[in-house]
Amino acid sequence: MNEFELSIEPHDVVHENVVVPVLDGSSLIDWLQVEDEDDEPAFSGVRKDDLDAKPFQPGKAQLVLGCTCGIASCGPLVADITADENTVVWRHFRRPHRNGRVYEGFGPFTFDRKRYDEALKKLAELG
Repeated sequence: MNEFELSIEPHDVVHENVVVPVLDGSSLIDWLQVEDEDDEPAFSGVRKDDLDAKPFQPGKAQLVLGCTCGIASCGPLVADITADENTVVWRHFRRPHRNGRVYEGFGPFTFDRKRYDEALKKLAELG
């Protein structure tokens, strides 16, 4: 089972804090910089204003990272998130823009549902 946390980090372009998923102790951004072989812009965290009222919840094409420019819709990374009473799974990572790149072989990541929900609760408490 993978570990899931959320980190709040400063964003250099929009000059506000952004939310970054942390998987197994490493930022999801760092995971993808290793995977990204071409010259596509890297990803960044997502501004809280760009997250849904209930972010990182089950559904297809859920926003998990934004574009480095700070505009979530510019070049986001999305994943399909599924859940049952014990686990949450992120899979099928893709960038709907930028030629629709699919990150084959990346993931899936499976998280303990209770710990996942605790991380989301902490995010909600930040306001």
